[in-house]
Amino acid sequence: MARGQGRRYKWTILPVVAVPVLFLAAPIIFFQIYFSLHQWTAYLGDWWEAEFVGLENFADVLGDERFHWSLVRSLIFAGASTVLCLLIGFTLAYLMREPFRGRGLFYLLFITPMLIVPIAIGYNFEMLLVEKGPLNQMLGWITGQEIRVSWFAQPIPAFLSIIFIEVWNWTPFVFILMLAGLSGMPREPIEAARVLGASPLQIFFQIQLPLLRPVIVLALILRFLEALGEYPKVWALTRGGPGSYTETMPVYLYITSWQHFNISKAAAMSYLVLIIVAAIVYLCIRILLREKRALEALYRPSS
Repeated sequence: MARGQGRRYKWTILPVVAVPVLFLAAPIIFFQIYFSLHQWTAYLGDWWEAEFVGLENFADVLGDERFHWSLVRSLIFAGASTVLCLLIGFTLAYLMREPFRGRGLFYLLFITPMLIVPIAIGYNFEMLLVEKGPLNQMLGWITGQEIRVSWFAQPIPAFLSIIFIEVWNWTPFVFILMLAGLSGMPREPIEAARVLGASPLQIFFQIQLPLLRPVIVLALILRFLEALGEYPKVWALTRGGPGSYTETMPVYLYITSWQHFNISKAAAMSYLVLIIVAAIVYLCIRILLREKRALEALYRPSS
């Protein structure tokens, strides 16, 4: 009976999956493959007359030092912003785990940055961080000295600025996940540990943290993958500059496609990026499954 129901379920969802694949994904995949194997630019000739070059575009991307650096910057940007989002989001969620008066107001304040559209975030922070903007003025009041930092005109301040803005924008996402994990945590092990005389630190490190590990891993994975593909804010704030110091992988892909109009190289680059992201996703799924099995083993009754 269950087998028959499973078969009917597969046939029911097949059209829902097949239609988008056939009419949306398949044409995109076909043209991406075609362009990556041919040499064509958007302003030279018709695409169907493009010259076949085989794997030359892939070799060109693999030998492109600018692509290597954009990949390194993306990994640093995604890694640093993910760790900071987790630390801040987890701390806020832990402080908010118990009900108190005004909790709803704090909750609304904490999630507001996530509700603002990226282009508006870029515009607002550009106004805040200009050389004669409010941030430098406030730093000047605090230090008693004139501060004239060009946040987006110098390499290190520019890169740190986009990491900070990413953290400000997406910490609420981690906060919500952590708060859900803490709220759904079973109370029995914690109460039992208190009765046995465990200290708050022992309860946190030996009970709460192990129980939250799957949620923490999930938050890290989702946040890292989202940050890896971050494009709107970086482009709105720096356009990859100064020079190419904030040129992450999505920004370089856009520049190659729509500023250099090298569609073939961009298509090959997108496939290489797809392989890298697929490898990361596969690794993440393995880690998630391992955490799930570890949590199930923790609560499995001993025979």
